Amino acid sequence: MKIQESAENYLETILILRQRIGDVRSVDIANELGYSKPSISIAMRNLRENNYISVDKNGFITLLPPGQEIAERMYERHTFLTHCLSSLGVAPEIAAEDACRIEHVISAESFEAIKAYVKKAEL
Repeated sequence: MKIQESAENYLETILILRQRIGDVRSVDIANELGYSKPSISIAMRNLRENNYISVDKNGFITLLPPGQEIAERMYERHTFLTHCLSSLGVAPEIAAEDACRIEHVISAESFEAIKAYVKKAEL
């Protein structure tokens, strides 16, 4: 199922925050992304209704298997593409920004081909 880029970003952010701080709540996402709490609330409701996340009675967010899979895929693409672009001499900030845009539009086939090429070139 194809989801919107914004949803992919929210899921990736939840994953990153969970790795960094442990339990994640909507306010943590708002602070991380610089978005308003109402905007985050709407996004979390949509993610919950589509079974990407669950939210417990204390407001802690858990990625459900479909959300976890998307978050991990986006995070892998982001870190890999950032590393590749930085290795080519792109400034780290620009590499991260460009990777964030590329990660959402590149096909799985193209991404896997790039990974295989880079792995082969590093040997």
